[in-house]
Amino acid sequence: CFNSGSSWDKCDFETNLCRALPELNLLPGWIRRNGQSGMGPPYSDHSGNESAYFLSLSSEMQSSSAALRTNVFLPTDEEHICQIRFHYWVSQMSGTLMVGLQKHSEDTVTNIWQVSGELRNQWNVNTITINSTEKYEVIFWGMVETQKQGETVAIDDITFSEGC
Repeated sequence: CFNSGSSWDKCDFETNLCRALPELNLLPGWIRRNGQSGMGPPYSDHSGNESAYFLSLSSEMQSSSAALRTNVFLPTDEEHICQIRFHYWVSQMSGTLMVGLQKHSEDTVTNIWQVSGELRNQWNVNTITINSTEKYEVIFWGMVETQKQGETVAIDDITFSEGC
């Protein structure tokens, strides 16, 4: 059950403050904007609000990929599973969004979820469940292969369950 209570830490990007995403205001590549920014789709957040904010890849970037890294989370157990729910928009031509898990003892990021080239340009929602016996970080990684107009990857309303 996804309630809006304090048990879920929610990043809706209406402000720059997001406890789970410490570097929100300094990350290159991601831009915090709304549908009225004149930067192409999406023209609203996932609920259809044109003035509400979300993150999208900046189309002006030379680099066409960007990572969004969470705080370090504590290990999960049977009582504290970590669920992350998020809304995403992936351009139909060449957008890709990946979610990776980086455990503290490992240098590499393990890909746990990925989507690319959605057929319809629309917001979708997904929930991932994370099990880790050690401390870990979660990385959202967006990529656009072409710099065509309107090609983007966007993220909105990331919520983290108590187990995260």
